[in-house]
Amino acid sequence: MSDKSDKFEKAEAARLSVFKTYKLFVGGKFPRSESGRVYEVTDAKGKWLANAPQSSRKDARDAVSAARKAFAGWSGATAYNRGQILYRVAEMLEGRREQFVREVGEAEGLSKSKAAAVVDAAIDRWVWYAGWTDKIAQVVGGANPVAGPYFNLSSPEPTGVVAIVAPQESSFLGLVSVVAPVIATGNTAVVVTSERAPLPALSLGEVLATSDLPGGVVNILSGRTSEVAPTLAAHMDVNALDLAGTVDDAALAKELEIAAADNLKRVLRPQAVDWAAEPGTDRMTAFLETKTVWHPAGAGAASGSAY
Repeated sequence: MSDKSDKFEKAEAARLSVFKTYKLFVGGKFPRSESGRVYEVTDAKGKWLANAPQSSRKDARDAVSAARKAFAGWSGATAYNRGQILYRVAEMLEGRREQFVREVGEAEGLSKSKAAAVVDAAIDRWVWYAGWTDKIAQVVGGANPVAGPYFNLSSPEPTGVVAIVAPQESSFLGLVSVVAPVIATGNTAVVVTSERAPLPALSLGEVLATSDLPGGVVNILSGRTSEVAPTLAAHMDVNALDLAGTVDDAALAKELEIAAADNLKRVLRPQAVDWAAEPGTDRMTAFLETKTVWHPAGAGAASGSAY
């Protein structure tokens, strides 16, 4: 037994590390950047971790096409079904918890215990948004009182394709906090990861691919934010823009807002956010449109009779 143990220990000591190749997540698949470019990702102390794909403008356009193609099916799914799928994402994250603890700790310079707390909070947040999918309509919709023989009903509908500039410092909890509310309400998303710390986001793509989420609902691009984000902001098939990741770059935020004005995109402007705090419903309602329907209440309604 001791001889065998020695052999295994020697083999393990001589074994080469298998480095992970990170890829983009577009349309449910894992392509490399069409440009073939990569850039070095380091930990909080400057130690090399991996090479991440450096997305190009074409990658951004491909991601928008994938998100648009997926929108009809995702927005047309029942709210209950969307909640089931989001909950499945949380289940898969729980299963890969140790991997995310390591990646978040390296990305943000956190101890293992602190990184574990961040990952646990992110998983809990997925569960929280999963529970909201079939409830948000009851909060922001309803019957409106009108002076006339009509029923007047308002209901929320998803805006469409939402481009998200993910938070730069909160590589996982902040990321989850901006992506989950967008897809929970039936939108599809194109996400530009944290430029400095993209690895947790790229690993999230692997989770989404195995979580029953239809391809194209979430598309994840890594690279230079200043290169990729303007293409998304100006894209005529993008309906809304979340600028969470530009809170420390006022010049870029202004550039993106100006580009977004060409097709009157909804823009959620950057603001300082404590990602560990209770999220509320603001990020869900920011990307919802309200559809109001008027319906005659019947010929006798004017005289007070019921329909």
